[in-house]
Amino acid sequence: MTDQHPAEDPTETTGSIGTPTPAASFSARPRRVTTTASDGRQILGPVDAAQVPRWAGSGTFARLPRLDEVEHADVVVAGMPWDTGVSYRPGARFGANHVRESSRLLRPFNPAQSHSPFAGVQVADAGDIIGNPFDIEEALAAMQAGARELTEGGTRLVTIGGDHTIALPNLRNLAERHGKIALLHFDAHLDTWDTYFGAEYTHGTPFRRAFEEDLLDTDALCHVGTRGPLYGTEDLDDDARFGFGIVSSADIYRLGVDRVVQILRERIGDRPLYVSLDIDVLDPAHAPGTGTPEAGGATSREILEILRGLRGLNLVGAEVVEVAPAYDHAEITGIAAAHIVYEFITLLSLGAGADAGSPVYGEADAVYGARPGRARRDEVRVVPVADVAGTPDTTGRKEA
Repeated sequence: MTDQHPAEDPTETTGSIGTPTPAASFSARPRRVTTTASDGRQILGPVDAAQVPRWAGSGTFARLPRLDEVEHADVVVAGMPWDTGVSYRPGARFGANHVRESSRLLRPFNPAQSHSPFAGVQVADAGDIIGNPFDIEEALAAMQAGARELTEGGTRLVTIGGDHTIALPNLRNLAERHGKIALLHFDAHLDTWDTYFGAEYTHGTPFRRAFEEDLLDTDALCHVGTRGPLYGTEDLDDDARFGFGIVSSADIYRLGVDRVVQILRERIGDRPLYVSLDIDVLDPAHAPGTGTPEAGGATSREILEILRGLRGLNLVGAEVVEVAPAYDHAEITGIAAAHIVYEFITLLSLGAGADAGSPVYGEADAVYGARPGRARRDEVRVVPVADVAGTPDTTGRKEA
């Protein structure tokens, strides 16, 4: 690795008190870690932590360059700070910047994947895609247009919400480009309800709308980490009718990460895949800062390991949503979300051509121990929807 800019003259003054200071004490244009791509492009990475300590400097994700600092990005991170679709605790509109601030400790090498996600492909922070906070349908159209603009030319997008309503414009954009999309939905909730207070567009309805709009590949849909009370068995019946399988939070615990990964990989195959992750898939002990928490969730370690197991799949985009910093403590939720985004970037960086010759999941050792092996198909326990007990919904209410 090389520095983009040579060190300044160590006798240069700050201009404020006229005393000579070391070059590292101030720079209007801090050095960045740089690499060279296989096509000869210079890749700008994070700000050099040897020059600017991690608590200082601008708050882009992982201290990456802004999109306007590079000619082209292979992978971009963008916020969608919008939460008009929430049905309970608000505040996810502040989530994107909270996750950015919580990402300052992320470093350029991912030992779990033996890969440097910011080397060989250009990753940048594109800022925020804005939606009208008072008009949901107008906001959805604006967010779709913003996502479309960022993904022109094949750029892959990781979005930080915002509430889960933002999944719909992201899926609309990807379906325009790739056709029907395979979906892995990490969430405590199904988010396939119909309406809430008569509203069709809420954070509890995006995947029902996506099904109705024919955006989804119904042979390749799965919820992961689902748990908590429902209104009745018809919630599950509707969900199954849309094509979703369910790997519940209890299944993650009972089956283990290895076999969960096996189930997901077999279900998705080589289809274009979108991963939508609601931070409430994590137990409130691991993610208190969210709007609709449910007890009995996955650990951050389990979710990170499952995401790493998706290496080699045809990931075309991803999002993390529902981080609400007002309910967070000591950045617990923000740090978890930042690491999830980091794993998304790693997967997309690998898919964009960096380290293209690396072994896929299950065939190599990572720096931190062996990758999990694959379970045989006959070892996987499949729980039919009909085996899940429930009571009929007599209220007619639907919510997230």
